[in-house]
Amino acid sequence: MLNYKLHVAEKVSSLLGSFEPQELAALMEYPANHDKGDLCLPCFRLSKVLGKSPKDIAEHLQATLQDEEIDQIEAVNGYLNIFLKKQRWAEALIQHIHHAGHQYGSQNVGQGRTIVIDYSSPNIAKPFHVGHLRSTVIGNALYHIHAFLGYTCVGINHLGDWGTQFGKLIVAYQQWGSKEAVNQGAIDELLHLYVKFHEEAEKDPTLEDQARAWFTRMEHGDQEALALWHWFIDISMAEFQKIYKLLGVQFDAYQGESFYNDKMAPVIQMLQENQLLEEDEGAMLVRLDAFDMAPALMLKKDGSSLYHTRDLTAAIYRAETYDFAKLIYVTDYAQNLHFQQCFKVLELMGYTWASKLEHVAFGRVSIEGGGLSTRKGNVIKLENVLELSVQKIKEVIEARNPGLPNKEEVAVQVGIGAVIFNDLSANRIKDIDFSWEDALNFDGETGPYVQYTYARTCSLLKKAQMGFGHDFLTSNVDGSYLLEKEAVAVIKMLYLFTERIEQAMVKLEPSIISRYLIDLAQAFNRFYHTCYILVEEKHVREARLALVTSVQTTLRNGLKLIGLQAPNEI
Repeated sequence: MLNYKLHVAEKVSSLLGSFEPQELAALMEYPANHDKGDLCLPCFRLSKVLGKSPKDIAEHLQATLQDEEIDQIEAVNGYLNIFLKKQRWAEALIQHIHHAGHQYGSQNVGQGRTIVIDYSSPNIAKPFHVGHLRSTVIGNALYHIHAFLGYTCVGINHLGDWGTQFGKLIVAYQQWGSKEAVNQGAIDELLHLYVKFHEEAEKDPTLEDQARAWFTRMEHGDQEALALWHWFIDISMAEFQKIYKLLGVQFDAYQGESFYNDKMAPVIQMLQENQLLEEDEGAMLVRLDAFDMAPALMLKKDGSSLYHTRDLTAAIYRAETYDFAKLIYVTDYAQNLHFQQCFKVLELMGYTWASKLEHVAFGRVSIEGGGLSTRKGNVIKLENVLELSVQKIKEVIEARNPGLPNKEEVAVQVGIGAVIFNDLSANRIKDIDFSWEDALNFDGETGPYVQYTYARTCSLLKKAQMGFGHDFLTSNVDGSYLLEKEAVAVIKMLYLFTERIEQAMVKLEPSIISRYLIDLAQAFNRFYHTCYILVEEKHVREARLALVTSVQTTLRNGLKLIGLQAPNEI
C-alpha cells in the first residue's frame, strides 16, 4: 500500500532540496478538519533553512507540486493543504486490505529480531487481584504488536516466588494453618494466613525474626521449608492459570525469581572483580551517588539475595539465552528507580546491551482512592471482576438477543473484553482508581462497543451473501461510489491502521490501538446510519459492502492486537 506521506514528501523534497523525504514526512499531519485536506505540511520549520517565509514556501509548492495521487492543493497561511484523489485512494486501499486479510496492518519492521517482554509476574501465594491486570494486559498487547511487526517475541512471567514473604507464610501456616484448610481454601487461605501473620506480628515482633530465619533455611536448601514452598507454588499456579485462560494470555517461559538462585554467585563475583561492590554495616551494595541515585543493595547482612541481585542475574541470563534486540519490563512506575539502578549497574559492569533495556511503566491502581495492600487484605480479586463482567453481559444478551447461539461463549468473550479494554483505554502511565461502575460499563467508548460494531459488519455481510451472492467480496471496487463524506471518513481511518500500530510499538503504548478502534467504530457507525448499504443498485451495493468488509478485517485485526476476541454475533 502506498505511503502517502512519504510519497508526497519525496515530491516536495525534489522541489525544495535541502530536506530528506523522511524528514518532510515526519512533519506532515492529518488534519482533523477534512475541509483542510487529507495531508497538511506546516512550512514553518522549513523557513529558516530555505530563507523564505512559510507563506512563500507554501505558495511556491502549491504552484509547482503535481502528482497523479493529488487532486487539489491549497496554501493557507504557511500551511500546505493537500487533497488526495479519493476514488483512487479508496480503490487501492480496499484492494490492499482484501488481499492482506489477517495480515492487514502488519510490517516486517523487526526482521525476526528478538524482543523479550517481562510481564504479569504475580506473587506466589497471593490472589491475582485487579492491580495485576495492568502488567498482564499491557505486556500481552505489546507482545502481539511486536509480533505483528515482524519481531520474534519471548514472553516471560517473572513470578514472585522467592523472598522473606515465604518465611512469613511458613510461620503462619505452622502456627494457625492446616493442610485441610489450605487444600480447601487454596490461594484464599494462603492470603488469610499472610494477613494473619502481619496482624500478629504487630503484637509480637519476634515473628518477623522467625520468618527471616525460615527464608534463610530456604536459601540453604532446607527440605522442610522447600517442600512447603513448592506446595504453595503448585496451589498458586493452578489459580493463576485459570485467570490466564480467561484473559487469553500465554507465556513462553515461567522463570520466577527462584530460577536464578544458582546463577547469582557469578554475578556477585563479577561485581567484586569490577570493584563495584562494597560493604555497608554488613550488607553489600553498589554506590550510585555519581548518578544521583541511591545505592543498589545486593546482599542483606545475613547474605540473603534481594530484588537487585535477582534482576541483574535475570538480565544477564536473558542476554546470553535470547540475544535480544530489546528487553522490556512491564511494571508500575513505583519501580522506576529500581530499574534505573539495575540498568546503570549493568552498564558499569561493562554490558553494552544495557542500552537495550527499557522499563515500560504504568500507573498504579487504587480502590476508591486507597492503595492495594495484600498484607491488610485490601484487594479486589480479578476473578470476581471477570465473573461479574461476564454475568452482566449474559443479562444484556438475554434481554436483547435471547436466541443467540453460543450465548455462554459470547458472554465470556465480550465480558472479559470489557475488562481488558477498560484497562487499555487510557494512557498507561495514568493512575487508575478502580471503580466497579467504570469496569462494568458497556456504553460509550468501550470494548463491547467495538465488538458490537464488528458483529454488525458480520451481520451485514451475512445478509448480503444471503440476498445478493458473494460477488462483492472479489469484484473490483469502483471508488466513485464511496465519495460521501461518511465513506471518505471511514477510508481515512482504515488507512491509518498501519501507522497507528507502528506508533503503538515505538511508544510502547497499547492505548493507541484502543483509541484507534473506537475512532474506526464511530466512523463506521456514522457511515452505516447515513448510507444505506444493501441497496438494489449493484455497483453502489458492492462498493459499500467492500468497505464493510475492510472495516470487518481491520476491527478483527486490531482487537486481536490488544487481546480481545471478535465474536461474529452478539
